[in-house]
Amino acid sequence: MRDLNGKRYWLVGASEGLGRAVALHLSRMGVEVIVSARNADRLAELVADLPGKGSYVTVDISDSASVRDAADQIGDIDGMVFLAGVYWPLAAQDWDAEKVEAMCDINFTGAARCVGAVLPAMVAKDAGHIVLTGSLSGFRGLPGATGYGASKAGVMYLAEGMQADLRNSGVDIQVVNPGFIKTRLTDKNDFKMPFIMEPEDAAREVVEHMMSDNFKRSFPTLFGSMFRMSQFLPDWLYYRIFA
Repeated sequence: MRDLNGKRYWLVGASEGLGRAVALHLSRMGVEVIVSARNADRLAELVADLPGKGSYVTVDISDSASVRDAADQIGDIDGMVFLAGVYWPLAAQDWDAEKVEAMCDINFTGAARCVGAVLPAMVAKDAGHIVLTGSLSGFRGLPGATGYGASKAGVMYLAEGMQADLRNSGVDIQVVNPGFIKTRLTDKNDFKMPFIMEPEDAAREVVEHMMSDNFKRSFPTLFGSMFRMSQFLPDWLYYRIFA
C-alpha cells in the first residue's frame, strides 16, 4: 500500500472534470498538488478550493517547450498523474482530420511529452510514480471512436511498455482505464452511456488505485470486465456484437 500523505504530485489536465476531482481528493489526503492545464483562471480557482497545499503552473501539452518549461518550474516531484484529454465522437465515415489529429496529439503524444519531462530524473534517482489515464475504449475498436480509442490505446501501451522496463526499479508505473464519466467531454455524446460515473466517484477509483501496488485498473468493474473479455472474441463475433 502506497502512502501518499506528504508527497508532491504534478497533475496534468486538472482544471476540469476527473482531473479536478482527483486534485481535490489527493489534497484532502495531505498530498501537495501542483495542477496544470492551459486555463490559468480555472487553475487558480481550483487551487483556492484545495484544502491542502497546492499551486498551479499553466502548460500547453501540445508544445514540447511548454511542457519542459512547466516541469522545470515545478522541480522535484514524487509523482505525475496525466489526466488531460480531448474528445469528439467521430465515425470513420465523417472523418475530420483536425479533430482526429488533435485527439492523437493531446491524448497520446501529450502523455509522451509529459512522461519525457519527468521520467529521466525519476530513473536517475530510482524513485518516482507515473500514472497515465487510458480508457475502456482503448481495448478494441469501437464505432464512432476511431480517433479517441486509438489515442487511448497508445497511452495504454505507453504505460505497459514502461511497466515492462521499470517493474523491478524504484519507479512505479500505473494506468487507469475509465468508462464513461460525466464531464464536458461526454456531454458531446447523443447516445446512452452505460454505467456513467460522476467525476468524484471516478476520482475515488483513481486514488485507490494510486495507493495500491497494482499496475492496471479498469472501471466500473462490470463494464471494464466486458471490454477486457472482448479481447478474446474472434473478429467475426466481436464486430457483429460491438459494431
